[in-house]
Amino acid sequence: MIKKYSSLQKQITAIASFSENEIETIASCFEYEKFAAKEYLSSMGKISNKIFFIAEGLARVYYLKDGKEITTYLSCEDGFIASYSSFINQSVSFEDIQCIEDCEVLSITFEKMQFLYNEIPNWERVGRILAEQNYLCMADRVLKLQMIPAKEKYQTFLASAPAKIVQRTPLIYIASFLGITPESLSRIRQDIS
Repeated sequence: MIKKYSSLQKQITAIASFSENEIETIASCFEYEKFAAKEYLSSMGKISNKIFFIAEGLARVYYLKDGKEITTYLSCEDGFIASYSSFINQSVSFEDIQCIEDCEVLSITFEKMQFLYNEIPNWERVGRILAEQNYLCMADRVLKLQMIPAKEKYQTFLASAPAKIVQRTPLIYIASFLGITPESLSRIRQDIS
């Protein structure tokens, strides 16, 4: 369990500086949780009240369009994942967050985030950086989906996504994330191998 908190500490101290007391306060605001593969961290139709730090495992964010699952975000160890729009606005989510593998996470509620914003000035930097990273990821994804050919999308994904995500994510989710069919992705993979 301590290792999981040290991974979180490493990630947040890469963003901002904190005293030992502040680190203890931050750690006390996170709850350790375990989820099995296919379980949901958060569900559409409900208010997403938590941000998750993945200590072990792999998860995805997706929504439904015309009965099809559209994956919008993938995260693994040492990454954060949330339905950010729902979390920030405390409004009903249009996304699901599902574990692709068994996951061990450290979660923080909206209320505890607000508490840390008020108690620890540098925590606002962590919140801002997480929001900026989420925005940049979504903006980059939208532009790529609309502007580049499928083969280039996949090659960019291979070059920019963490190796753990590339190697462990089922192809059906990668295809959905890239906005292409699984059949097209299979052809592209054969073409570039």
